[in-house]
Amino acid sequence: MTENSREFRNALGCFATGVTVVTTRRPDGAPVGITANSFSSVSLDPPLVLWCIDKSSDCFDDFQAADRFAINVLAADDMNVSNDMARTGRDGVGDHGFSDGPVLGLPVLERALAHFECEVEHRHAGGDHVILVGRVKGMQSRQDGDPLLYFRGKYAAITG
Repeated sequence: MTENSREFRNALGCFATGVTVVTTRRPDGAPVGITANSFSSVSLDPPLVLWCIDKSSDCFDDFQAADRFAINVLAADDMNVSNDMARTGRDGVGDHGFSDGPVLGLPVLERALAHFECEVEHRHAGGDHVILVGRVKGMQSRQDGDPLLYFRGKYAAITG
């Protein structure tokens, strides 16, 4: 990584983000997931969201082959889920309380602050990442709990 790349990463780290786990199913039906903080809303009408995946990710091919994905917004007490799903070489979604979503049957974390079941609407090249835009087909949320945040390369909490 060049010095300018490090400076760019440091500057990006000043933008606090929420933490999500994005899941899908492999062609054989096995669940797979990855931690991501590149989640954003795109449109209310139609309901669209996006996230970005690194082309070097060990599950990149799984998400490229999938026509659906689920975004799970993690709560502050789900740091262990985030850490586990961020590990290279892991398989599946672990024993974290994922179940089949009610609309598309994708792995959703039951205790997540929110989850969105999406069909892939677009894929866009984005440098060393691919941007996946999804049309939301189903969602659930809860009104209690604090979000898991990421700021300057580490987890952060809402204080107030």
